[in-house]
Amino acid sequence: MARTKKVKVAGKHRAGFGTRVRTKLIAVESKQRKSQICHFCKKNGVKRKSAGIWFCEKCNKTFAGGAYYLKD
Repeated sequence: MARTKKVKVAGKHRAGFGTRVRTKLIAVESKQRKSQICHFCKKNGVKRKSAGIWFCEKCNKTFAGGAYYLKD
């Protein structure tokens, strides 16, 4: 799978999807893969397990939230 610096994770979709769709995909996927702040312990360690399921590595809690990223 070819990925370059310019297209990042959207390289898996090739040219047929268009630039606008791929740039929106990059914005959502890069935000969802970052570790985020836990609502319980207020530390940066929450990772996405699946759509809407989040796990805090610091306090070992699993909870539901947004599908792609937690709301601020």
